[in-house]
Amino acid sequence: MQQKVRFQIEGMTCQACASRIEKVLNKKDFIGHAEVNFASEEAQVTFDDSKTNVGDITKIIEKTGYGAIEKTDALPAAAGGEVHIGWRLWLLFIINIPFLIGMAGMMIGRHDWMLPVAWQFVLASIVQLWLAVPFYKSAWASIKGGLANMDVLVTIGTVSIYLYSVYMMLHYQNMGHDGAAHVYFEAGAMVIGFVSLGKFLEHRTKKSSLNSLSLMLQLTPSTASVQRGGAWQTLPIDQVQIGDLIRANHGERIAADGMVESGSGWADESHLTGESNPEMKQSGSDVLAGALMTDGSIVYRTTALGSQTLLGDMMNALSEAQGSKAPIARVANKAAAVFVPVVVGIAVLTFIITWLVVRDWTTALMHAVAVLVIACPCALGLATPAAIMVGMGKAVKHGVWFKDAASLEESAHVNAVVLDKTGTLTEGRPQVAAVYVVSGSAYDEDDLYRIAAAVEQNATHPLANAIVSAALARNLAIPAATHAQTAVGAGISAEVEGVGTVNVGKADYAKLTLPADSDGIWQIASIVAVSVGGQAVGAFALADTLKSDTAEAIRRLKAHDIEVYVMSGDHQGTVSYIANQLGIAHAYGNMSPRDKAAAVQKLKNEGKTVAMVGDGVNDAPALAAANVSFAMKGGADVAEHTASATLMQHSVNQLADALLVARATLKNIKQNLFFAFFYNILGIPLAAFGFLSPVIAGAAMAMSSISVLGNALRLKRVKID
Repeated sequence: MQQKVRFQIEGMTCQACASRIEKVLNKKDFIGHAEVNFASEEAQVTFDDSKTNVGDITKIIEKTGYGAIEKTDALPAAAGGEVHIGWRLWLLFIINIPFLIGMAGMMIGRHDWMLPVAWQFVLASIVQLWLAVPFYKSAWASIKGGLANMDVLVTIGTVSIYLYSVYMMLHYQNMGHDGAAHVYFEAGAMVIGFVSLGKFLEHRTKKSSLNSLSLMLQLTPSTASVQRGGAWQTLPIDQVQIGDLIRANHGERIAADGMVESGSGWADESHLTGESNPEMKQSGSDVLAGALMTDGSIVYRTTALGSQTLLGDMMNALSEAQGSKAPIARVANKAAAVFVPVVVGIAVLTFIITWLVVRDWTTALMHAVAVLVIACPCALGLATPAAIMVGMGKAVKHGVWFKDAASLEESAHVNAVVLDKTGTLTEGRPQVAAVYVVSGSAYDEDDLYRIAAAVEQNATHPLANAIVSAALARNLAIPAATHAQTAVGAGISAEVEGVGTVNVGKADYAKLTLPADSDGIWQIASIVAVSVGGQAVGAFALADTLKSDTAEAIRRLKAHDIEVYVMSGDHQGTVSYIANQLGIAHAYGNMSPRDKAAAVQKLKNEGKTVAMVGDGVNDAPALAAANVSFAMKGGADVAEHTASATLMQHSVNQLADALLVARATLKNIKQNLFFAFFYNILGIPLAAFGFLSPVIAGAAMAMSSISVLGNALRLKRVKID
């Protein structure tokens, strides 16, 4: 049986590392598919659990030279503060200070500022023979694995400079002077220093600013006020149990999902729903972990803890989605896979050509080392996943959960949107506006409510709920119904006690023909017909109202050149009436699930990239047919399972947010890729022709990946309108 597991990977230095782990894993016959994300430092592996287990996969990853820790569905432990500078980096800073002073002196003609050659040798040896050891280990492990990473370039370059300087120092000492003008100990030491600093900044950015999960962890309080033994106690969150009573006062966050037992107040749940307006909470209301009590005080009983809460589910979903790869990343990944060997080849060629032209070994070596050091596969490896991670986090803040990176990327290309009507454009809370009883029927209006409600209790559609609610409001006794069967897109039938077989649904499903003179509400309302024993006995006209933000959402979609289509199972009159209110030209009614799926496929055949939005079982075929699909949270499970993303609010406005976030993310990815390719295309020739020293090249390489990460972080500030 296929199982999926996620690992946190430790020790990766560039995209080549991620590619190497993928290559090793995907060669195993028991691995279905493996993806490693350099930015999130995560591996997602699908495997056959009859042939291997998580422990064996961990060992395989560790043999490639990296650490691997399984990520479970449990909420991750809170991060232990910010990433701090380690002793190794501090020591590199201290050693590089005299070298920096000496280089500054040389720039203004003060060569006496540079340390004596003997001291340069000592400091450079400390760096090269001790502090640079992690680079050597990573480089050797990479070469053994069949792929060369960034550390291979750094190692070749700095070791070459160090050995050359040692040789020149000994050579000139034998000639009677120190050879200060011919040694370059400062270059190797400073390259190691700059690259180490760049790695630290990159790591800190990925662990804190880039990843939204660390911010979400802060939403769950570490302690809660729990009632135990009739008294209120402050307990650690890990001691809270299902069924406990917890008190949340003004300014405090909800510790777990639950239901309010007493008290009232307003809770801000925007971290989950994207809805900025607080929700009123009172007895019987549901509360969500992480919500902030902006006013009032409540006591609630816990129903879900940790990873079982909606917040926990979102965090795990976001973690998995951020760890996936977007199709656009393939270009950069292919380039990164061959990047290091190509750069080494260019460096060798640079050395040979430079020596042939200038006949100077020192110049040739400096040019070649500068080529090695300036090249940066990290920028290429980070270009796509960094933007994806920020984009995913931004989408979550707008109440949108993308299933994976591919869905986010595909959403950026959407130029046509297909919307259901009930519950999507409208409130989804229709009310009975009129009742029709077939002339000569043995059933009166109350009977019609009773038998229809008996059957509709087995359905979840908003129209069904409206009829059941109306029957209960009349204080009618609803008979029992058994053997309920759903005809997808048509209706539902059941055996009603004392009545017989009752069909409730579309007019043709109940074999109902409305009188020819039916007009008014019957021409624009949704019709639910009822038959008993195959004979039509009546119908309900149910009217719904537009959501308050629907018109604004349609305007936004049109403003961004996205065509809007309405496809509904309701009759054409109702659908056209709603579409006319919104200025939508393409509106189709009386559509079965098969009709919707076929219409979506037709739009795709016309060259459109289609997004479908729905929340019911009958929307699943069309959701599956669309390029990208959005389900409403709390809708049918099959719709959520089929969809590419979930909207936490039942709002088309949130769909517009999702598409615009996706477009902003794709734009950011393209900017990152352009910068990464442009940097290397420009930097390598400049280094080859001697316009960049190894030290400047090292500093530039250190900042290249930071620049890509910085551009990705700009997504957090991009306005979505």
